[in-house]
Amino acid sequence: MELLTPGTGLLFWQVVVFAALFFLLSKMAWKPILSSLKERETSIQTALDSAEKAKAEMASLKSDNEKLLKQAREERDHILRDAREAANRIHDQAQADAKKNGDRIIQDAKAVINIEKQAALRDVRTQVAQFSLEIAEKLIKKNLANDTAQKELVNSFIKELKLN
Repeated sequence: MELLTPGTGLLFWQVVVFAALFFLLSKMAWKPILSSLKERETSIQTALDSAEKAKAEMASLKSDNEKLLKQAREERDHILRDAREAANRIHDQAQADAKKNGDRIIQDAKAVINIEKQAALRDVRTQVAQFSLEIAEKLIKKNLANDTAQKELVNSFIKELKLN
């Protein structure tokens, strides 16, 4: 069992070496290690704070971007609605103008047709009157070829004049 338990001398020297090492580390290495740990903790905390700040800024920018996007969509919808209304007004105006022009053209055509019809009727009347005169002239020449027929015609005109 002696192999399992350390000797008292060994224990003594281990305690002395440990104390010396502890003293040396506390005087020379402990402060720089603690200060570097403190610096590291500070830099990590600063990085965390800046990350939180960046996260807050990103959230703010995201909300601003969403607002701008919403405004842009509303503006786009408004512009599209105005454009549709303008297109409908232009279309309706063009239809109304086309209808007015069509009606005016129809009225002008009717007036031209009526004028042409009246002119054609005058020509027909003139020709009928001319044909009637030519026929009457030929009939009178034929009927009044002798003197007795002329006298009878004059007498009949006189009788008709007295009756009216």
